[in-house]
Amino acid sequence: MSLNDLAQTIAARKGADPSTSWTAKLLANPDKAAEKFGEEAVEAIIEATKGDKTRLTSEAADVMYHLLVMCAAHDVTLSDIEAELGKRTAQSGIEEKASR
Repeated sequence: MSLNDLAQTIAARKGADPSTSWTAKLLANPDKAAEKFGEEAVEAIIEATKGDKTRLTSEAADVMYHLLVMCAAHDVTLSDIEAELGKRTAQSGIEEKASR
């Protein structure tokens, strides 16, 4: 599944019955969506420090899913994120940080 496919699936769950879909439940509660993203990010960090590629891959997938759900709960789309990333390719990260 691509990130685009995942984002489309998440978008399709907006407005769905929260009792029938975990995604719909998170979308209906943006604070919970943000909390879950944070939990998954920490779990990914822990697995990264352990050096277990399989577990890190699993946690990274959880992070990506929960990031997209959190963003969707705030009407930020994958296209919005991709557009922002596109803007950032115009200069190096070192140059961008120096300009702050």
